[in-house]
Amino acid sequence: MTDIDAHSDPLHQLTPLQASDEPYDEQTLADLREDAAEVIARYPQKRSALLPLLHLIQSVDGFVTGRGVRFCAEQLDLSEAEVSGVATFYTQYKRHPNGDYTVGVCTNTLCAVMGGDLIWETVSEHLGVEHDETTPDGKITLERIECNAACDFAPVVMANWEFFDNQTPESTVRLVDDLRAGRDVRPTRGPGKVCTFKQVSRVLAGFPDGLADEGVGAGAASLEGLRLAKEAGVDTSSDASAAEASQGDTERSVAADDAATPATPPVTGSTDTPANAPDADPQPQSHTPAKEDEQS
Repeated sequence: MTDIDAHSDPLHQLTPLQASDEPYDEQTLADLREDAAEVIARYPQKRSALLPLLHLIQSVDGFVTGRGVRFCAEQLDLSEAEVSGVATFYTQYKRHPNGDYTVGVCTNTLCAVMGGDLIWETVSEHLGVEHDETTPDGKITLERIECNAACDFAPVVMANWEFFDNQTPESTVRLVDDLRAGRDVRPTRGPGKVCTFKQVSRVLAGFPDGLADEGVGAGAASLEGLRLAKEAGVDTSSDASAAEASQGDTERSVAADDAATPATPPVTGSTDTPANAPDADPQPQSHTPAKEDEQS
């Protein structure tokens, strides 16, 4: 299957893993083996390297191909079924050709009420694709994200897991249009531009791209609590030791209370169940409903 054939229609998440009968060429296979050996050497158990190796396959093929599954199985002494089971379990592993850019719109509670639902509807209609579908040109794969872990910047959109904070339907449409046009797009926080899905997959496989310290890390909203603490004169550097001291005081207080409190008498009642007959001498009742019924 060629890239053109693969992208003739939007692609859905339920597409099965594709066979990819065409083998890797000699140079690609040699590079994969060299990289795989470096990854495997990091783990005491070979099979532990499966997750990064699947990302490595995506950095070459753009998704988890059948030939990639075979490669991982051979390198890690696993069956193809074991590799496929992992590849189809985690959503970051794609079973169909992924777009150059995965655009994720957060529609979890806070982002949703702040405009995430409207962003999703607008961008989905603009691109003509639904969740985990890819545009016919192979540029954008659209996803609904449960949480981007950036609620202080809601509503948030991510492109290949780079943050775009405080978005609107209009700004997100511009984002996807710029990505499709091949323009460099700078995220709100992080590196100077959004890398492609294959480039990011190589980073996830454990090969740094040198961009980890580029750009802004924590934004102003995330640091607001720290700023207020400093204004109030709170020494945040001693929070850990203060917490430990507080915990010690609490434990000593609880121990003292336990020593001063008389032991609770044992419970003698029981619960009526088919395997547990009622108590022989139940507690007397304050009134007798049966006699009241007779009088009435």
